Amino acid sequence: MNRVVRTGRYPSEDRETEGLSSAEARERQVRFGPNDILEPDRGHLAALVRDTAADPMIWFLAGTAILYAALGMAAEAVTLVVAAVPLIFMDFYLHRRTRASAAGLAGLLAASATVVRDGKSKVIPARDVVPGDLALVAVGEGFPADGILVGGEGIQTDEASLTGEAHPVTKHPVPRLPRDGEEIAVIDTDCGFAGTRLLTGRAILRVVWTGGETLYGEIVRSARVAVGRTPLQKAVGRLVTAAVWAAVVLCAALAAVRLAQGQGWVDALLSAVTLAIAALPEEFPVVFTMFLGVGVYRLSRRQALVRRAVSVENIGRVTSICSDKTGTITEGRLVVRHVEPVIPEDEARLLAMAAIASRRGAGDPLDEAVIAAALAGGADLEGSIVATFPFTENRRRETVLARTPAGLIAAMKGSPEIVLPRCALTTTARDAIEGRVATLAAEGHKVIAVAMRAVTPDPVAAEPEDGYTCLGLLAVEDPVREGVREAVAECHAAGIHTLMVTGDHPDTAIAVARDIGLGSGAPVAVRGDDLDDFLRRDGAAGLRRIQVVARALPAQKLRIVQALKEAGEVVAVTGDGVNDVPALQAADVGIAMGGRSTRSARDIAAIVLLDDNFRSIVGAIGEGRQLFENLRRSFLYLLAIHIPFVLTATIVPLIGAPLLYLPIHIVWIEMIIHPGALLVFQDPPQAGPLGRRVPPRAAPGGAVRFFSRREWAVILGSGSLITLAVILAFARELASNETVGTARAAAMAVLVTASGTLTAGLSRLRTRAARVVTGLSVVVSLVLIQTAWTAVPLHLSPLPSVTLATAIFAGVVAAGLPILFERLPGLTAPPRP
Repeated sequence: MNRVVRTGRYPSEDRETEGLSSAEARERQVRFGPNDILEPDRGHLAALVRDTAADPMIWFLAGTAILYAALGMAAEAVTLVVAAVPLIFMDFYLHRRTRASAAGLAGLLAASATVVRDGKSKVIPARDVVPGDLALVAVGEGFPADGILVGGEGIQTDEASLTGEAHPVTKHPVPRLPRDGEEIAVIDTDCGFAGTRLLTGRAILRVVWTGGETLYGEIVRSARVAVGRTPLQKAVGRLVTAAVWAAVVLCAALAAVRLAQGQGWVDALLSAVTLAIAALPEEFPVVFTMFLGVGVYRLSRRQALVRRAVSVENIGRVTSICSDKTGTITEGRLVVRHVEPVIPEDEARLLAMAAIASRRGAGDPLDEAVIAAALAGGADLEGSIVATFPFTENRRRETVLARTPAGLIAAMKGSPEIVLPRCALTTTARDAIEGRVATLAAEGHKVIAVAMRAVTPDPVAAEPEDGYTCLGLLAVEDPVREGVREAVAECHAAGIHTLMVTGDHPDTAIAVARDIGLGSGAPVAVRGDDLDDFLRRDGAAGLRRIQVVARALPAQKLRIVQALKEAGEVVAVTGDGVNDVPALQAADVGIAMGGRSTRSARDIAAIVLLDDNFRSIVGAIGEGRQLFENLRRSFLYLLAIHIPFVLTATIVPLIGAPLLYLPIHIVWIEMIIHPGALLVFQDPPQAGPLGRRVPPRAAPGGAVRFFSRREWAVILGSGSLITLAVILAFARELASNETVGTARAAAMAVLVTASGTLTAGLSRLRTRAARVVTGLSVVVSLVLIQTAWTAVPLHLSPLPSVTLATAIFAGVVAAGLPILFERLPGLTAPPRP
């Protein structure tokens, strides 16, 4: 977080304790602009409409609906319009939320600031703060901009919203500002940042960076990147585009051939229109929309609130989870995990003295954790405070003089290396305590030592420097959430790489990673400062070999996500703070923790976990995998039945025979295909580990290779056999009876039976909906064919029993053989993850 500071944005060194004059402030307001994170968003509604209208899937649905309406197919036109409505609202809401998230980020900043103007302190709106202002920040207030700390004492800040870490950060003023023409580098402990607040002490900030130049502003700008189409959207779009062009070519060719055969313009036009209706692939976007809606509902039952519906697709294809530590893997709060008194009987006194040396109500998470542990342990906290010698970075200890029933005492807590030398300890005792400190620190704990002594004479004004009795150690940690260890193990077993990215110290991060089982208990860590060198040396694929990135900044977290995506990974990012927003936005699936996330993280995330449980991510991935498998089988069915449907509608007229399908037959078949694709493959949610089939990765072009070669063999094999069976049945009846109604009835019987066989074989009839829809579609269709008073209006003739049985057998065999072949032992192999 080092930044270079130069003169020109604030008064020179000889005025470093002065504020600006009103004239200087006005001039700087003009030069640098207002202290706004983002410029006002003009043309908001028009931009939203323009972004929404850019989705080609919406235009395809609209265009197809117009075509159906022009052909008099009102029902199909209405169906497509209804299917387009949720897509339009989904896109509109997504773009609106992206813009709203930036506004939410800006809303977290301080609304006002106290600055020195014309030699006097005054409160001004935060947006009027300019570089060079001298800002006075009190406890509990937020820093109005980024700048250098030039004064103050006992400064501790809460930077959780910026870094995600729960620990207070100790700050110290810089010794001096640069002289004219000089540049110096300042580090984060020398600076105050917009979006953070002062926990203790008082701070004087010389403002250097405002608005979009602040670290907070950089995060907001990175959150406004465009949202690209998902691989499955690209795959469906390519499939639809290819099918539309194929339909256009086939229709033109069929019309030309029918004219050449002397059939006339009416026949040629009817042939082309019939084929167009059969060939237009409107089911694919409709089914895709339906499955997204079902996925949203099912994931909500897994405590995952879906805010971006297309994430239902991506969650099942996740191969890497890039997780924040604080508040995601851990609970985001400090607790005293170990109480280790020097004398076992002194545990209550150890907690009591630690609590006396802590400040109540100051907002310091460490002090609050110590006081809570003392109260829970029943420690006696009686006593009145006489004097306090507060914790500072130089002192690294806090001492409190308190009057207790036993007399005046001094209670001290702080870093062991500071407290222990002030205690009367033997060499053996000191070595034992220091050894325990090293062990606890290696386990990722923050260790503090506690000591006390009686004070004489009474009263005393100075802090006692030595003569203390060491009472023991307290080990503080941010505890791991329940179920995280099991979730990490399931991810590992399923081949999902879990990478913990944190701003915390490497030792602490490694200890937590080891605790939850990352890297099989031996996690490999990289510091954020070394990330660029690591990526240059090992490439993006090298991230698979590490489990921890420590001391990571927001820009580095975003770089990790981008590198993983460049390596072909499907990335889920979990987080809850402002610092996580860029990575949440860039990820394939951004997951925010609902209970403790900032508004900005929730707004930008695709999924919000309602129970803040990392384990819910595993359940959501499992659910997503099952949903993806359901969608894949639905598309497989659509292709396998559409191929013979379109081919037979094309080939039969091309060879000079009467039209196989009239428009009413096309509607009939579509009424079978639509509910079959929408309802039959909605398998119930399946609990259990993630060992089910892994969805395919995206190809280099960004689209999903939806089917394996074996599955394409099933699609083409079924399509070819059904096509052959339908044409043979039609030709046989036409030749033997010379009645086109009987020939059409035989062909329809084969096609309807084949459709039922496909749905039964692919769905295995595991749900009530599958059994009802499949059974009704076949039975009702056969009844319509065999009942004279319904067959005649449908331009069909009832079939003899032997012919009907033959047609049913042909349909079952043609559709069932490829499915049976694909499921033979040793032949089925899921695609590689």
